[in-house]
Amino acid sequence: MTQTPKPKPSRKAKPTQTTAQQLSSLIKSARDTLRKDKGLNGDADRLPLLTWVMFLKFLDDLETRHEEDAALDGRVYRPIIAAPYRWRDWAAAANGISGDDLLEFINQDAATFSHASGTSINKPGLFKYLRGLAEQGEKDTRRDVIANVFKGVQNRMASGGLLRDIINKINGIHFNSSEEIHTLSHLYESMLREMRDAAGDSGEFYTPRPVVRFMVAVVDPKLGETLLDPACGTGGFLVGAYEHLAQQVQNTEDRRRLQNETLLGQEAKPLPYMLAQMNLLLHGLEAPQIDYGNTLAGKKITAIGDRERVDVILTNPPFGGEEETGIKANFPPDKQTAETALLFLQYIMRKLKRPGHGSVYGGRAAVVVPNGTLFGDGISGRIKEELLREFNLH
Repeated sequence: MTQTPKPKPSRKAKPTQTTAQQLSSLIKSARDTLRKDKGLNGDADRLPLLTWVMFLKFLDDLETRHEEDAALDGRVYRPIIAAPYRWRDWAAAANGISGDDLLEFINQDAATFSHASGTSINKPGLFKYLRGLAEQGEKDTRRDVIANVFKGVQNRMASGGLLRDIINKINGIHFNSSEEIHTLSHLYESMLREMRDAAGDSGEFYTPRPVVRFMVAVVDPKLGETLLDPACGTGGFLVGAYEHLAQQVQNTEDRRRLQNETLLGQEAKPLPYMLAQMNLLLHGLEAPQIDYGNTLAGKKITAIGDRERVDVILTNPPFGGEEETGIKANFPPDKQTAETALLFLQYIMRKLKRPGHGSVYGGRAAVVVPNGTLFGDGISGRIKEELLREFNLH
């Protein structure tokens, strides 16, 4: 007797797509709701909050896709985030947890969870759990990224009811729709511009798009090269380079290389680090390789070897900052300075591949520097001398 074979699992039907106009209206409505909250002070508070909410919805949609792929292949998929911390567990239902209970669940180190049996237990709150993901289970880059993102995140909303409204609105975005993500990427960039304008003197979040496009065109990165932004902020140069390189993709191997082996970044501050992750995800880079930490605090620059060098560097390093004494020790004695821009210039020179040492086109960089950086005496003059002697400066 033969058994009727079980049908293979199929993908769930896609939810109704949100049009560009509806998506724009949804984001505007969410931002209007954020303006009502007494705990948020301007766009510098509102965009980060909107970002971490979207980030969690994005992750859950991505997990759903991975679960469906695994089911089709007959594999068991182990989720990155466990219940009850997944978006679907606490956020997806419109009448879900709200008010003070929602704030406690998100903000507190220990939150109370109720069972259907009527009993209650204390478990880590949402942010506490997410920040500890890197220490849970096997080593997983995705967990490391989530943990680093939420290390610097705070929920500043004072009203749990308004936060529930925001969550319900973001739940209407379908991150498995390439059309919706494309629209949202443009909306997100416009919000980054507004955040830069609102930040005033500390507007380090966003390099204008025309500047990015010009610099990417000048260095003209090629598929097969490695590209680094050592002070990537919200990821504008990495996005610009990704879009430039995507036009060179001819096959699946090219796509794999672009996604996994080409673009590198590092950011020292938690807020721009989170914004960069979201920016790159929205623009199609599925696993952004951005390290969290101060680039200048690594090894001595004289110890950077050929295998660590890259083909292309694009960056707009922070201006006017000063580094601590321990970081200055990573640089040659005659070029030690506290001025961040000058230290980054030295790092960039050491990090570029040398002609004939694994670089087909020659290492090259495009860097935004403050006016007068190369016109001083002393340390600035010695750095300029090295630039003119060892590199083609123009």
